[in-house]
Amino acid sequence: MNITATQALRTKYIAQTNKRQLYSGILILIFFVLLGSGFYTADDRNAGSFWDGISNIFDFPTEVLSEAEEKLALMPSNLVKFSGALIETVNIAAAATLLASICAIFLAFLSTRGLAKWPRMIPVFRRVMDILRAIPEIVIALVLIFILGGGPVPAMIAIWLHTVGALGKLFSEVIENADLKPVEGLESVGAGWLQRMWVGVLPQVAPNFLSYALLRFEINVRASAILGFVGAGGIGYELKNAISWGTGRYDEAAAIFVLLFLTIILFDQVSSYARNALIGSKK
Repeated sequence: MNITATQALRTKYIAQTNKRQLYSGILILIFFVLLGSGFYTADDRNAGSFWDGISNIFDFPTEVLSEAEEKLALMPSNLVKFSGALIETVNIAAAATLLASICAIFLAFLSTRGLAKWPRMIPVFRRVMDILRAIPEIVIALVLIFILGGGPVPAMIAIWLHTVGALGKLFSEVIENADLKPVEGLESVGAGWLQRMWVGVLPQVAPNFLSYALLRFEINVRASAILGFVGAGGIGYELKNAISWGTGRYDEAAAIFVLLFLTIILFDQVSSYARNALIGSKK
């Protein structure tokens, strides 16, 4: 009886597995069919054909590199010339990340089950973070530029709002894994909610908070440079002008590319070192 039941269970399990694999295969096939049809539809509606233009993909990089090589002697002066715009880009990312980290900490504590001050408001705070995280920075920046005009302020606000949603989600997940015994001990001696969070939870999660904030800062440096293309200031704005001008200023575009590349590598290495140090200190 037991052997028969085991065989029946095994047969049922194999049948369910095969059915799931069949459904997965059908979904994958549908996905690729839709992807292919969408590509050909977009290609037909495009001003130029993808297949005709793919051969010209290296034309622009070749022009930039050739002009930069011809004016190689001007590279150091161009690097100095655009260093101010680069500093502005980094400042935008740093200010947005700092403000967003502070806001995200409060939202994370208010949206974590078992620790929230107002448990009934947890879904509201979570939806706020979802909305902020779902809207791309460039969309927020375009709206703010229309309202406030061009400059670094719209970029900073756009990155700040998006980062609040992203970091709030990560911080909340970290808090959910915190040990609640210190919180319970503080509550037993009459500590208030803010005191319990500050003394009982924050010291546990602070290294992870800092690690995520540094990672987000790397992302925000790139986002700040991209937002410059829509008029939000910084080195992205200078890059847009250099590219739009065309031949004659491609050496400046090459210098900006070099600055961006070196800056992103620098912050990536510094942030990685800091995160590894934090992880090592926790162990």
